[in-house]
Amino acid sequence: MPKRTRAGALLAVAVTGLAVALAGPAVAVPKAPGFLAAKDLPPHPSSSWTAGKVTGGIPDDVDWDICLRALPGHESAWHRDFRTDLDTNARQLTVVLPDTRSAKQLTSWLNKDFKSCPARLEQKDADTEATGKDYGKVSVEEGAHVYGVHTETSGGASDARLLSVGRDGRTVTVVNWGQLGDLKGAPVKAFKKTTVTAVNKLH
Repeated sequence: MPKRTRAGALLAVAVTGLAVALAGPAVAVPKAPGFLAAKDLPPHPSSSWTAGKVTGGIPDDVDWDICLRALPGHESAWHRDFRTDLDTNARQLTVVLPDTRSAKQLTSWLNKDFKSCPARLEQKDADTEATGKDYGKVSVEEGAHVYGVHTETSGGASDARLLSVGRDGRTVTVVNWGQLGDLKGAPVKAFKKTTVTAVNKLH
């Protein structure tokens, strides 16, 4: 090999090595965990579910959601919205934490958020009466828990909401179901099944 060509090759190798050294170790971008499909939601008596796309990040409207105070601010997060043609909607939010300890902490905070949500809703709006119900734990992976929240305003608006939080390793998922009405008509049994499916799909 001619000296000039050989020198150029050695320089190229040196520059490439320097670039790699400056870049440091590659940081793997977390892949979105598995999400619920429309068919996994509690069946609606008169309308089918439609699923939106799995989208990166926590939606902006969660910033004002008193029941989900612990969720905003997490970078490795995704969500998926669901709707029917009538008065029912749902959303799944999933966060991948740096380690299992952080995931346990987030799960604990979310459980506290759900339990204290009715009282904080009433404090925020004097015209709203809120009640909560603890539907208990669900056996799946590292565990899940289901809650219900009912709100009624002085103007007569009545809304029912089912919430669950579950964990698999360092991944935490929240499922939110909402409908006009009260908790008497809420599909709690089917929602627990949905929660199990949501956690199992996190693998």
